[in-house]
Order: sequence, then C-alpha cells, then structure tokens
Amino acid sequence: MHIFITGIAGFLGSNLSDFYLNKKYKVSGCDNLVGGDLSNIDSKRVNFYKGDCENLEFMTKITKGVDVICHAAAYAHEGLSSFSPTLICNNNVTGSASVFTAAIRNKIKRIVFCSSMARYGDIKSPFHEESKINPVDPYGVSKVAAENILKILCSTHDIEHNIAVPHNIIGPKQKYDDPYRNVVSIMVNLMLQKRQPIIYGDGEQTRCFSDIDDCVYCLDKLLFDKNIKSQIVNIGPDEEFITINKLYEKISNLMKFNLDPIYVEDRPNEVKHAYCSSDKARKILNYNTNVSLDMSLKKIIDFIKKNGPKNFEYNYELEIVNEKTPDTWKKKIF
Repeated sequence: MHIFITGIAGFLGSNLSDFYLNKKYKVSGCDNLVGGDLSNIDSKRVNFYKGDCENLEFMTKITKGVDVICHAAAYAHEGLSSFSPTLICNNNVTGSASVFTAAIRNKIKRIVFCSSMARYGDIKSPFHEESKINPVDPYGVSKVAAENILKILCSTHDIEHNIAVPHNIIGPKQKYDDPYRNVVSIMVNLMLQKRQPIIYGDGEQTRCFSDIDDCVYCLDKLLFDKNIKSQIVNIGPDEEFITINKLYEKISNLMKFNLDPIYVEDRPNEVKHAYCSSDKARKILNYNTNVSLDMSLKKIIDFIKKNGPKNFEYNYELEIVNEKTPDTWKKKIF
C-alpha cells in the first residue's frame, strides 16, 4: 500500500508518516519546509519531495502510482488569517484544489482532507458535524471552501473521499518556535527560557486538546476503511474542557514555573468557547481518548526540553498592519 502525505515534515504529517512506516507501508510526501522540519521524518525510508502544493504540475508528477492521499498540509494559522488572508487562502484553497486535481488526474483511490474546527466558527459548543457552520475568519472560510471543492470534484470524477476535522492536536514534533499558533508549545518554550507566557484576553476561552496518538488511528480508518466514505468526522476529545488560564496553571505546575502570565488584548475574531462533539467518531471510528491531557502535556514538555528552547521565528509576513494587529506579532514580542 502506498500513501502520500502532504505536509509530511509538519506535526500531523510526520506523526502519520511514522505510523505507516511502522505498518510497513510505502510512504511518500511533500513539504515546503516553512512550517515543517526534515528532522521530523525518516529520510531514509520516506520518498520526500520539497515543494509547494499550489504547483499543480509538481503535485501531479510526485503523486503518480499512489493509492491514497492524506492532505495534511496547511498554513494552520487561524488568528493570523485576518491579517495575512492572501497567504492563508492561497495555501488552503489553491493548494488544496491543486492536490485534489493531481489526485484525480492520477486516478488515486481516496483522498482524506484534514480540515479544522475553525469551520464551525461562532456557534454553540460542542460542535457537531451536522451543525450549521459560521466561520468567522479567513482560515475557517478557506477550510470550508476546500471541503466543498473536494466534495464537488470527487462526486464529479468518482473518487472516494473523507474529511477529518481534528481539533487542537498537541504532541511531540509540533513546531514550538512559531509565534502565531500552538498555545501549549509556545507556553512551554517561553517557560524554558524563564519568560512569562502571554495570554490573549481574559484567558477564559474554553478548549479541548487532543493528543496526536489519539488522532492518527482515526485518520487511518478514514483513509483505508472501505465502509467509511464521504464522511465529515470530528477527531478529538469532548471531555477535559479547559480554559487557557487553567491550561497555564497545569503547565506551570508541571514545569515548576513561578512567574505569572502576561495578559494582552483579545485577538480579533477569536471564538470564546470552541470544542467538538466526538459522538460520531466514537460510533464510526471507535474513537476513544487514550491519552489524558496531563500525559500529553508531559510528552510535549519532554520533547521541547530534549530539543532545547528556541527563539521564535516570524516566517510569515503580515499583510495588514494597523491598530487591530496584535502587538505580539506587530512588535515581535515573542
């Protein structure tokens, strides 16, 4: 079996790659290495191609002979998307359309698209797959657009597909020097530098965090279970809700960090309470939370300690800079 993973050097893609290498599958993938790192993958066993998903001819060439594609590549920067919408939409919409088109050209059996809980937007939690969605930022809109393109193309050209909606996945190999995303990794990286973490707003935003190991086996079923087709499925826990304030307390206790966080203004368009229902995943994917939040946090802390704290890299240009742009990004406070 030959699986192709876009964004293979990133957090989700590299963990998925490891899963299939352990199953003795043939694994290929691409990454532009902006948000990913070659150290995340086994370069001796993975057929790796460096490049952008937006390049259709490139994608067509490198996906020949593939059985299934997991499209995990994305500039997964929900907050940033209101200030760099062109960057985010080019990657998430144009890039996705290119991947899907290449798959159809090469008669690939099935595509699994990794969407985002940002698709739901500002509606009542927990989010259900059949909920009427209301995305509130360009990132969420771009994910919904890519979903719709996928459904139309697969219906037209008789290609199987599923849509995964992972939410707040955390774990080893997650990029922790990105100032725009990954709140847990940002906090740990700052604490290891003896710096105070920054919390947006009052810190009472409610979230659920999903360990990477509880996500990968669900994606496996979406990719290869013949009885699961044309489904949209939330992947992640619907228990252990936690505020960002409580999250900070947990991490600081685990790291024995004594400084208080710094509070700054809310980021525009941030949804206050955002978590998904796992009912459908439990029913059709046999989803179960095997890794507790505390266990997952310890795994991240150990990973970042092992690799060492890093200075934050501002790899993405702000396209809109005005009074609403967070100072943390505008002034590069991280």
